[in-house]
Amino acid sequence: MSVVMWFRRDLRRQDNPALNAAIAHAALTDSAVTPMVMIDDSMWPGWNQAKQYYLSQSLHDLNQNLDGTLVVRHGNPSEQVVEVARSVGATSVHIAADFTPEGMARDAAVEAELGKLGIQLVRTGSFYAISPGRVTKPDTTPYKVYTPFYKAWLAHGWRQPAEAVHTTKWNRTKLGHGIPAVQAPTHVQLPPAGESAALARFREFIANDVREYDTLRDRADLNRTSHLSVHLKWGEIHPRTILAELGDSNGEEIFRKEIAWREFYADVLFHNPHTLTEYLNPQFATMRYDTGTIAEQRFEAWKQGRTGFPFVDAGMRQLLNEGWMHNRVRMVVASFLVKDLHLEWQQGAAWFFEQLIDADLASNQHGWQWTAGCGTDASPYFRIFNPMSQGLKFDPSGDYVRRYIPELRHIEGSAVHEPWKCFDGYSHDYPAPIVDHAAERAESLARYAEMKNS
Repeated sequence: MSVVMWFRRDLRRQDNPALNAAIAHAALTDSAVTPMVMIDDSMWPGWNQAKQYYLSQSLHDLNQNLDGTLVVRHGNPSEQVVEVARSVGATSVHIAADFTPEGMARDAAVEAELGKLGIQLVRTGSFYAISPGRVTKPDTTPYKVYTPFYKAWLAHGWRQPAEAVHTTKWNRTKLGHGIPAVQAPTHVQLPPAGESAALARFREFIANDVREYDTLRDRADLNRTSHLSVHLKWGEIHPRTILAELGDSNGEEIFRKEIAWREFYADVLFHNPHTLTEYLNPQFATMRYDTGTIAEQRFEAWKQGRTGFPFVDAGMRQLLNEGWMHNRVRMVVASFLVKDLHLEWQQGAAWFFEQLIDADLASNQHGWQWTAGCGTDASPYFRIFNPMSQGLKFDPSGDYVRRYIPELRHIEGSAVHEPWKCFDGYSHDYPAPIVDHAAERAESLARYAEMKNS
């Protein structure tokens, strides 16, 4: 007899209610816990090497924390989870609830197959401080705007972190297919993976950076963000663990709001599953977007960081080099794609999700929709980021640009943001701007007016 704990986006021992529930169930029946992870063959091949490698390292860390008993299976969850549960004589499979459209569909399919064998799928907790669907307006309808959601989210509150249970019997089986062997990418610098790395990074952030987070988080040239997004994405740390340590300083309040943004977007996607790929505001589907050869060439230039706009290109090259991008720069490059290049947000969102090791589905899709003006924003479309002024404001000495664009390292200070004004700005093969920002801004607003009047 055994109880199965199926880890997904909760790759940790601490503050893991689903794992605690599995351990408690096993203790009641004098059973062992079989911990398992699924590598879904329908998703894994589409990930880039950096994301695959990061997950493999996180799984090694989890396996070590589980005394080397983690069962890793490859294939279809509806088949593989059921096969493991049947093989170990499980009466229940424990999970943290998933609220993404794909995750809920997968879990329903697994639950149906388990039910045929009389095995229960038990959902305990979720990947959020407050699960999607629980924070509603007084009339029980969901919030569509962040600020009132945040106030209601705070008023709702959340539980304290769950204490880890360190004494249990782990089931040692030979049912696993093994953690995927992935070569470390030579072109991407990745952070350490796993629960211990997540907790260490959190402690460092709390000790050194959180109190100035409100004033320094937007500075791309400074390393003053939390760098916890990747750990939250894989569940190496739970948001409750973070929230429990936050005080009342301005920096801590702003960081608490960033956690709430993640939960807000999860709630929006939960109530609007079609917005995974479609517009939250469907009117924007009627706007004129560019297609064809020139549009494809511009999209490729954007992906490779060769647009001729230094702040944009630095961000896109950071993405290629690190599998991560500074949050302020994410907004700038997204605005550039949609409002300077007139391409649909789904193209940029797909590229981000492929490249970012911290790509959270709800936050990625709805962050893009927010910037594109078709999502949850009170004054959506008129926010068109100027890549030059954004660079001068949030990288005032040009250090961020020079870090990622070697072709511009010969230009000192803030002048690096406008190489066309330097007599030797293009002496190292940096490209000229592929569009005129002022002209494309006007064009973007004209297309918006055309859509609104149609």
